[in-house]
Amino acid sequence: MKRFFVTFVKDESGQDLVEYALLLSILAVAAVATLGTLATTISGRFTAVNNLIAPS
Repeated sequence: MKRFFVTFVKDESGQDLVEYALLLSILAVAAVATLGTLATTISGRFTAVNNLIAPS
């Protein structure tokens, strides 16, 4: 049992896949947060341009 546990702890197969999955999830969360902020900014700019072109 001890040998199985030591082998299991030292086994690094599949570690790269987990690291890539974590990196991908962090990037996805960052992209969603950035796009939300960017969408608000772009919407405000279009509204400002629209008001300059056709004031109400």
